Amino acid sequence: MEIEDIKALLELLKETDVTELELEKEGSKVKITRGRFYAAIEMPQQGPGPAAPPQLKHVEEAGTERLVTVTAPLVGTFYRASSPEAPAFVEVGTIVKKGQVLCIVEAMKLMNEIESEADGVIVKALVENGQPVEYGEPLFLIEPSV
Repeated sequence: MEIEDIKALLELLKETDVTELELEKEGSKVKITRGRFYAAIEMPQQGPGPAAPPQLKHVEEAGTERLVTVTAPLVGTFYRASSPEAPAFVEVGTIVKKGQVLCIVEAMKLMNEIESEADGVIVKALVENGQPVEYGEPLFLIEPSV
């Protein structure tokens, strides 16, 4: 496999949600991985899934209150903290900023940080620590700052 082939693959992957690709061609083997990895964190393994940015959708709740729902971007195990002894990243009532880590979803021994896409306040945590989550499953409700 030539370096030009690898560069072409990298360019193609930039436009997709694929985070890991393994390819074998003419006796050469290439593995391309992107994303954040935390090898020091040991947690039980659950189902695999491709990493993607958190999905956001707006929902109407309690009349005129506009909430943002942060959903799981992949199948895995939901963790509220970086380790069993560490404090939770956020609790109900926590004021969050865009880009702040809300939780971790572990898939195939890779720890994927899920970040807030909006400034606001955590209104509700919808998943318990250690619970398996599916792609698109709601994790948090955030009341956006005005």
